[in-house]
Amino acid sequence: MSIEVKDVQMHVLNMRTRFPFKYGIASLVALPHLFVRVDAEIDGRRAVGVAADGLPPKWFTKNPEAPFESDLDEMLAVIGNATKLTEDSETSGSVYELWQHIYEGQSSWAASMAYPPLLWGFGVSLVERALIDAFCRAQETTFANAVREDGLGVDLGAIHPELGGTKAAEFLPADPLSDIRVRHTVGLADPLTAADIQEEDRLTDGLPHSLEENIQTYGLTHLKIKLCGDADADRARLKQIAGLMSGRQCEFTLDGNEQYTELAPFRALWEAIRSDTELDAFLGGLIFVEQPLHRDVALSDEAQAVLSDWGDCPPMIIDESDGSLDSSRRALECGYVGTSHKNCKGIFKGVANACLMARRATETGIPHILSSEDLANVGPVALTQDLAVLATLGISHSERNGHHYFAGLSMFPDDVQGQIESHHGTLYRSEGAFPTLAVTDGRLDVSSVVMAPFGYAFDLDTTRYTPLDEWSADSLDL
Repeated sequence: MSIEVKDVQMHVLNMRTRFPFKYGIASLVALPHLFVRVDAEIDGRRAVGVAADGLPPKWFTKNPEAPFESDLDEMLAVIGNATKLTEDSETSGSVYELWQHIYEGQSSWAASMAYPPLLWGFGVSLVERALIDAFCRAQETTFANAVREDGLGVDLGAIHPELGGTKAAEFLPADPLSDIRVRHTVGLADPLTAADIQEEDRLTDGLPHSLEENIQTYGLTHLKIKLCGDADADRARLKQIAGLMSGRQCEFTLDGNEQYTELAPFRALWEAIRSDTELDAFLGGLIFVEQPLHRDVALSDEAQAVLSDWGDCPPMIIDESDGSLDSSRRALECGYVGTSHKNCKGIFKGVANACLMARRATETGIPHILSSEDLANVGPVALTQDLAVLATLGISHSERNGHHYFAGLSMFPDDVQGQIESHHGTLYRSEGAFPTLAVTDGRLDVSSVVMAPFGYAFDLDTTRYTPLDEWSADSLDL
């Protein structure tokens, strides 16, 4: 096989949230949604692949002192360098080989700029996704088949040495999932009931706003609950949520949002929550706790020592600490039970991590977790590609919040909305004037996604949006 990149283009569509999404130190109200478009020749056949992502504040680098404009400059710098490396690349023998070349070049460049791996890896992930999309379209195959049949040429052993000589098909499900449970985000400022919404903040877009409304509308069974770190406030909020889910199946995760620089204060918070007898039944549905420690200390020797001595520690995973290819291995050494997958952290990395967790679980008999977390992904590209990866890896429930914080696909032109409705009519449904995710009994039907080349099933013209070199952060009107 041969793959040669002919052109890379980037375009931007501004998006505004329905209401603020508060996570950790950030409150998201608007962001640029970036499309990366790669024109490649694959085995003599031209194909265009697309990737997309919102550029969120305070996730890739949680610096409370830096303005959002500074965060954007850094994100665009790493994306720009990754696209330059892609454009300058020579013909490669596989998508994985080309990705590896870009990844190594980006790593060397970023070291001189002091950019952390989570940030510079984001730039690589966008071209990686676009290249995978182009490959699947040129080869007229699906992402699931490309992974299982090793069409992408992934070298698992180069990412995790213990997987040397193995193939992904040995660890992943024989067939992709056809549906995925939604784990609904309960943000720090999200109203739990209609009574919590101020009159001036009430929405008129026809979509549910409060948690209570979301539970009733979507039949939710899984939640992701953000913790604020105050024991009294967190206990009270958890009791309210438990009351809203009363009589329903409820499994949930707790997100610590990197609030702690050492484990002792989080352990005190956890003990305060666990000691509240009114929460006994609800806590039986806990799946895991996500990233309570700041990324700078989460994988330290000190964290490993505390986790090793904490006999009744709740299952914990990393998320923001998963910046490098070997971060998940280090997390398991430290006593975490797994890590998260987001497409923005890398597809090949996610595939390798899924295989690592499956192998370790088989060897030890202890469950290892590769979760799915969200960054307010929306369709038609970012969300569908994310779901395609989850279905292929066999991740049965996923944090989903893009349909909650954004008004469906209302920001896209009518013809794009029509394409989604025509090609993904089981994933989306029309809610008044625009399509939104069709969450039914807490599930998403992803059958149309796994049958598409890579997530979305139609040709998408992203050149209609603002070219990146003509876009300005001032246009967000923050």
